[in-house]
Amino acid sequence: MAAKKQQEPLVIASKAKSVLKDADCNVAGDALNGLNAYVYWLLQQAAKRAKENGRKTVRSHDFILS
Repeated sequence: MAAKKQQEPLVIASKAKSVLKDADCNVAGDALNGLNAYVYWLLQQAAKRAKENGRKTVRSHDFILS
């Protein structure tokens, strides 16, 4: 099996860890990789929604999951 290509980080790790620490949670070594992958997915979904609505501009409501 080929190794999955590492995606460029989109999340500031120290800020994300701080939020989780404030929630009294520990952060596993792979947690931020999972968060980063989720952010990439959200961006892809928002772009898809904008295009489906005939726009090239992604707007805040393109991130709303309902």
